[in-house]
Amino acid sequence: IVDIAYDRAIVPAASYQDCGVEDARISRAGDRWLMTACSVSAERLGTSLYSSADGRDWTLEGLILDHQNKDMLIFEGQIGGHYWAQTRPLGETWFAYPPDSEYRAGPSINLASSPDALHWRPRAEPGIRPHSATVSTARMGGGTPPVLVEDGWLTLWHGVAPGGDVGIYRTYWSILDAKEPWRVVRTDHAALLEPMPELPAALTDRAYLSHVVFTTGIADAGDDWLVASGEADLACRMSRIPKARFA
Repeated sequence: IVDIAYDRAIVPAASYQDCGVEDARISRAGDRWLMTACSVSAERLGTSLYSSADGRDWTLEGLILDHQNKDMLIFEGQIGGHYWAQTRPLGETWFAYPPDSEYRAGPSINLASSPDALHWRPRAEPGIRPHSATVSTARMGGGTPPVLVEDGWLTLWHGVAPGGDVGIYRTYWSILDAKEPWRVVRTDHAALLEPMPELPAALTDRAYLSHVVFTTGIADAGDDWLVASGEADLACRMSRIPKARFA
């Protein structure tokens, strides 16, 4: 840790953020830093964009996704001259796949593209869908902004299994094709990170949920990836994961 800038905290600045700003994800895209965050209010639940030239001073650009579309992650690099992002719209109705399909009905990680990071077009191609071989896909959503590696875009995402108050959150990973990110090159149906209830054990008197690891950040640390996660909304968890794990 080089610096902790508490004096630069991102705080609600618009009526659509009356109830808070949460689940921020930061991407380095070209010469700018881009941060997406979920803005919450009685008016709506959507995704806001912040931009920065130095990663320290941030400007609120406004809402870019509405209608409970959250868990938005901007790819760290462009594809075909456009920004790309993973999104996760919510809903109450899901149509079932055929009985012999490898996929399950439910929320999935969708894709969108943009010429300027402000105006986003949903892509017709499906993204990462709930797979029958993965236990935790009752609900799923993006985790870390996709980063470009040798085989494509490495993305960490969360999957939720039934249990407890909000379900059991685990972190999974996939590699997406470098030019066609709707194509999953490789994935692992076993969890990459499991919840560790012992980490926030000293704060159990303040707990309102459990068995949740919610991953949102990734940084290159040489032979490893340094992965940042929230643990049960009580603690920050840092994990070193060898890059060979994704080979």
